[in-house]
Amino acid sequence: MNEKMTVASLIANALGETDGNNYVKFLETPPDRKMGDLAFPCFQLAKTLRKAPPMIAKDLCEKIEAARTPDLVDNVQVAGGYLNFFLNRKAVTEAVIGAVLTQRDDYGKSDEGAGKKVLVEFSSPNIAKPFHIGHLVSTALGSSLERIYKFLGYDTVKINHLGDWGTQFGKLISAYKRWGNEEAVRQDPIDELLKIYVQFHKEAETQPELEDEARAYFKALEDGNEEVTRLWKFFVEASLTEFNRMYDMLGISFDSYAGESFYSDKMPEVVDIMRAKNILEESDGAQVVRFEDDNMPPCIILKSDGSTIYATRDIAAAVYRKRHYDFFKNIYVVGTPQALHFKQVFSCLDKMGMDCAEGCVHVGFGYVRFPDRVLSTRHGDVVLLEDVLTEAVEKTREIILQSATSKHVEDLDYVSEKIGVGAVLYAFLKNGRERDIIFTWKDMLDFEGESGPYVQYAYARGKSVLRKTAEMGIDYSGADLGLATSDEEYALVMLLNRFQSVVREASEKYEPCVVTRYVTELAQQFNKFYNNCSIMKAEDSVRDARLKLTEAACICIRSALNLIGVEVVEKM
Repeated sequence: MNEKMTVASLIANALGETDGNNYVKFLETPPDRKMGDLAFPCFQLAKTLRKAPPMIAKDLCEKIEAARTPDLVDNVQVAGGYLNFFLNRKAVTEAVIGAVLTQRDDYGKSDEGAGKKVLVEFSSPNIAKPFHIGHLVSTALGSSLERIYKFLGYDTVKINHLGDWGTQFGKLISAYKRWGNEEAVRQDPIDELLKIYVQFHKEAETQPELEDEARAYFKALEDGNEEVTRLWKFFVEASLTEFNRMYDMLGISFDSYAGESFYSDKMPEVVDIMRAKNILEESDGAQVVRFEDDNMPPCIILKSDGSTIYATRDIAAAVYRKRHYDFFKNIYVVGTPQALHFKQVFSCLDKMGMDCAEGCVHVGFGYVRFPDRVLSTRHGDVVLLEDVLTEAVEKTREIILQSATSKHVEDLDYVSEKIGVGAVLYAFLKNGRERDIIFTWKDMLDFEGESGPYVQYAYARGKSVLRKTAEMGIDYSGADLGLATSDEEYALVMLLNRFQSVVREASEKYEPCVVTRYVTELAQQFNKFYNNCSIMKAEDSVRDARLKLTEAACICIRSALNLIGVEVVEKM
């Protein structure tokens, strides 16, 4: 329901205009519901109308009251320089709840993205390295953004740009040839490869010539050396098996696993275009692109030995994606420390005359921090994601078993997994993406605070009521929603009405936390309604109206949680 457009049109008409779009953006939600549902500040009209804001508000109020019908707006009041609009609660409730129950899982969706393709590159772990907790930020954030854009009608493509190329493979090959054991690697590939990778860096501190050997091995890989390529393929296949176990636990899939190696044969064209555009310069034997006007350091395209770097491959990837997908947006969900890298890449694309530069967006994020440790793959001090998810499920199981309602949980393993994994995902998406995440079990698994379990419990509570209703054979389809307009009920209705605008805001800001905070507020308001408004003990007519409101709330909670990758459970 677009109540803002209705109110904006009333304002436009009172001003002798026909287009309410000019005033929608000025409408505000008062901090206290007693001040109305929407407020229009008249201050911006003072200069053009040459009147004091309170006088403008008074004049507009008189004109609107004389012309409006009571279909949606119930009352208009002047408060200083503000014009406060009180909506007709019955009309709003009927429109919102009617829409939710009719559209169900489609409620809040739009077709604004029809015909536009959005690529979301996320997760992108490095081959032959364990999937640690730090990888979850990109994975959870990117998956949520893809779901949000798809919800708004965009044609989305999920890309896992695997780190399967680069000098680190030269290091790994060097390490494997020195300390690797094929049987041990086959039995536990990621763990064994990590051990020798860490050992390489330890040895290189006293034997710097190992770094030269690693670079030579990578150059051999780029040149297609048969033995080196065979080892590289083995590392890739073993790693993908490990990664896919994690993605299955998270309920995440991808449309493309085209990693850095996929673009190895596409980089010569990039270099040729740059040479043709005369933007490549030599610097200490390397080939670089300079950005004097943008006050950025030069971007290396080819190193002195002729090998490529991340930037070369990312530029080739962007060019390929534009040609292959003709994207509207190409979103890179990569840590904030890489901001300069992407600024250089996008600037290079612009200098090359590629029209894909404008649609490329870097969505950065902060670090995962533990109170007493630092994550670093290079030094072997890693917190594995599998260990975290497993522990989350185990801790959730313990909490459920200790609760008074555990006897109602039919499949404890299933419920523990969905709540435990959901708790982790929620915790990673509840704050602004550029803020660091402080990992603590206490906050993550708090069934009473701002957490995934709290929101999931609100949903399960509502579904419990609806199950009881079905068992009693109650038909509430013809309920009079005009009987569900108390303050608690109306506040819940207005939250349900905000759903689509919340999703749109999340897409515009690339911030899933907008959805996470919304669904938390929705769960909190549903619990207030549940605790203050008797449902099953109310008169039949009131009960039926409240059952409709309960069903609508459950639908929206489930949809919102799905947008952040959290699955609901029917009982807990």
